[in-house]
Amino acid sequence: MSEPRIALVLNSGSSSLKFAAFDLAAPDLRELVAGQVDPTDGAAAFATIDAALAKAGAPAPASVGHRIVHGGPKLLQHCLVDDAVIRELERAEPFAPLHVPQALKLLEAAAARYPGRPQIACFDTAFHAEMPAIARTLPIPRALRADGIHRYGFHGLSCESVVDQLGDQLPGRLIIAHLGNGASVTAVRGGRSVDTSMGLTPTGGVVMSTRTGDLDPGVLIHLMRTLGCGPDELERFLDKDAGMLGVSGRSGDMRVLHAAAGDANADLAVAMFCRSVAKQIAAMMVVLGGVDRIVFTGGIGEHDPSVRRSICDGLAWAGVCLLDHGEPASGFTATRAAIMLPSREERQIARHVQALVEGR
Repeated sequence: MSEPRIALVLNSGSSSLKFAAFDLAAPDLRELVAGQVDPTDGAAAFATIDAALAKAGAPAPASVGHRIVHGGPKLLQHCLVDDAVIRELERAEPFAPLHVPQALKLLEAAAARYPGRPQIACFDTAFHAEMPAIARTLPIPRALRADGIHRYGFHGLSCESVVDQLGDQLPGRLIIAHLGNGASVTAVRGGRSVDTSMGLTPTGGVVMSTRTGDLDPGVLIHLMRTLGCGPDELERFLDKDAGMLGVSGRSGDMRVLHAAAGDANADLAVAMFCRSVAKQIAAMMVVLGGVDRIVFTGGIGEHDPSVRRSICDGLAWAGVCLLDHGEPASGFTATRAAIMLPSREERQIARHVQALVEGR
C-alpha cells in the first residue's frame, strides 16, 4: 500500500473556514477528516486542524489547497501559489472585499504552519472564465471593460462538483442553483458555464442572506446624494445590511426566518428569496433554450426542502417537477426534473491539487 500523501483543503468563506484532508495516494481520493473552525484566530484554527489530522492517524499535509473566491482579471485558472500570485491577489481585493483579505491571511498562515509545502489556489471564477461575450460583457464603455470590469461569476467549484457528480448523466442543458448565504444560478451547456447570475463581484444576482443581489443603481446614487454615503458605507449597505436581513429586520439566516413564520417581514424575506431564485432560473432557461435538469446545492439548496418546493412551484408553468428525497413524482418527466446534490467543493479542490502537484 502506498504511503499516504495528504492534501489539506481550506475552504474559506467570508466568516467561516471549512477544512478537509484527502489522501492523494488513494485510488478514490479518500477523505480522511473534515470539519469547520473559526478563521479569526489562525493559530488556534490550525491547531484544531492538526489535532483532527492526528486523531485520524494522518501525517502532516504534503500540500495545501485553497478556495479563492476572486482572483481578479489575471488569475482565472487554478494555479500553484508564488509571490506573483500573491501580488495579483492583493490587487484583486477590491473585487471581493468580504473574501480576498481573509484568503490572503489564510495563505500566509498556512505557509507559516507548513513551510515548504506547495499551496494551490483554486478560483471560484475559473469555471466561468470562458463564458461567451454576450454573458461576460457588462453594458458599460469599452474602456472600462478593458480594465477587467466584466461578469466573472462565482461558486464555480460548487458547479464543477455538480457536473462531476452527474457524470454520464450530465444533461445538455443544466441549471445549477447554489443557495447559501451567498447564492447564484448558473446555466451550463455540455458541462461548460454559459451564463451566471453573479457579476463583477459576489454581490450581484439573486437576493441573498445579507447581500442585495441585483439592485437599481439609482438607489446608490440616491444614497450618495441624500445621505452623503461613501464607498465604505455603500459596501456595508450592499453586502452586510441588506438581503433577507434587511427585509426581515430580524436575520439573514433562513432557519431563523422559518422559525419566525407568521411574522410578515420574515415571511416576505423568504418569499422574495424564492421568487428571486425562480426568476433567475427562468432567465437561464432563456439562455439555454429550455432546461433538461435543475440541481439545487449549497447550504440552503441541500437542506431546505420547503425552499426548493417554493422555487419549483414558481416554475410549474414551465413543467418543472421537484424530485425530492424519493417523493412520488406525479407527472414526472426526466427533462424537467429538479433534484438536490451536495456541493463537494473540498473534493474538487483536492482534485486540482492532485493535478497541479502530481501532474495527474
